[in-house]
Amino acid sequence: MTRMFVDAWDPSYGASFEGDGGDGPASPSSAQVETDAEMPAADWAPIDTGRGARCPDVVLLVDGVRRNDAGLWTEEEDGNSYAGLAASYAAGVVRCDLRNGVAELAGARVGRGLFTASPSAGDLLAGSVRYEIHRVHGTGEASKLPAAVQAPLTALEIDVSAAAREHGSDGSDLLVVDGPLRNRRQLPRTIGYVKTQQKQYLSAQLTLVVTGLRAGQRTPVFKIGTVWGGWSWYLRLPGTSGAPWAGIVRLECSPDMTIEQAIELADLSGVTLPRFASSAYKDPRAPQNLVPIAGLERRLRGLLGDARVLHRALTFATARTR
Repeated sequence: MTRMFVDAWDPSYGASFEGDGGDGPASPSSAQVETDAEMPAADWAPIDTGRGARCPDVVLLVDGVRRNDAGLWTEEEDGNSYAGLAASYAAGVVRCDLRNGVAELAGARVGRGLFTASPSAGDLLAGSVRYEIHRVHGTGEASKLPAAVQAPLTALEIDVSAAAREHGSDGSDLLVVDGPLRNRRQLPRTIGYVKTQQKQYLSAQLTLVVTGLRAGQRTPVFKIGTVWGGWSWYLRLPGTSGAPWAGIVRLECSPDMTIEQAIELADLSGVTLPRFASSAYKDPRAPQNLVPIAGLERRLRGLLGDARVLHRALTFATARTR
């Protein structure tokens, strides 16, 4: 008899794993995966992470938000027209002092950009707000412009992360970035936190180890051989419904680390992240959307400003160019 579970996530956010277009945990990744890194694949079993690992005194959690403020079109002198996107984005860091039980915003920055392939467009001043030009390569199809916001947003996240550590790091903190590491791999003592599972990296047999995890347990460390790959492992957070993938997150660290260093970070994540897990009655993306991250998102969205005011200012600004 088929067993069924209700996903704890609010369905307006999709699912804790994505199945769009066939992707999801059941859809295999084409990446080469080394599963014998920490132990032979034949010996894989859930690992209890409380074995001697000590939670760091300070945990820094980084996240970014973005918003499309207006879609635009240019009219060039040669008769061509290019799509454009005016977007706001922000990045911030929450510093959690676990020893003293204090969490505070350690830094936040806001950026705004005009993303277009237009060769003639420049910065756009909408009232007192400047949208800096970001030239997009290619034809600049309107549907592809939102993806162009990720690069400057990631750069902003790197900047605020470095600044937070410059002002109060003893060299033993842990930095958690929301999402895959990608080009943030150079940040020391850093893990990427992937809360939505879009690809299946493991065989069916090893996937049973993932879905068999209890709260606080992790899988052995494995290595993903892609351009942005690295050491990775799965961890189950507490407070789930019992569904196979409920509360499962995938963690990453830099491929430049040794396997011993990756295992150390994996154990560290297992004793650290579960304490930040959210509750379903408080967060529609519980437990994966960590409590400090949820608070940071709300703060950052507030810093983006009123979307209606900015849209009106952009409308007036572009009207003056005609």
